[in-house]
Amino acid sequence: MLIYVLRHGITRWNKLKKVQGAVDIPLAPEGIELAKRTGEALKDVSFDVCFTSPLTRARETAHYVLGDREIPVIPDKRIQEIDFGVLEGTQFKDAGGNIISPEMDIFFNKPLAFERPENGENIADILKRTRDFWIEKTTDPVLQDKTILVSSHGCAVRALLQNVYQDEAHFWHGCVPPNCSINLVEVKDGKACLLEEDKVYA
Repeated sequence: MLIYVLRHGITRWNKLKKVQGAVDIPLAPEGIELAKRTGEALKDVSFDVCFTSPLTRARETAHYVLGDREIPVIPDKRIQEIDFGVLEGTQFKDAGGNIISPEMDIFFNKPLAFERPENGENIADILKRTRDFWIEKTTDPVLQDKTILVSSHGCAVRALLQNVYQDEAHFWHGCVPPNCSINLVEVKDGKACLLEEDKVYA
């Protein structure tokens, strides 16, 4: 099984440094272009199925990466971005790129200490639901020889890949995955191996 774990393209809120989370923001024109270029780079990959976050930015990214391939595209809420609750829509960085939100400073620098916002989730929540997804798909006999595209989000990608890293103390694994980056995972005989990490094709 080969799993291409994809982060969505750039959105307007990414550029504005706003907390996005579960808010359904579409791709910006630059995000569409980035997704198209990523799709061109992956045009020879024979995907069998795509699982995507239900949010528009992830679904659009999958659409542009897949191009004219006629394969099942299945939304799954378990790989949706972390829900930031009342923090969503707030600006967390200034024009110089400095984090100005105390909550988001913890989220990026001490993620396991990030407290669940009102009406939102914490890291343990997203680890649990992405793990449920991971175990279900990687143990499905029907998928064992398939090539799979998973279109998701920055925090959800890192949570999903904890099933490979198994290093929650270093949740971000060095950084937030770049927009339209790919983490390629091979699952064989129940063991997961990371073949490519945070690769930006475009």
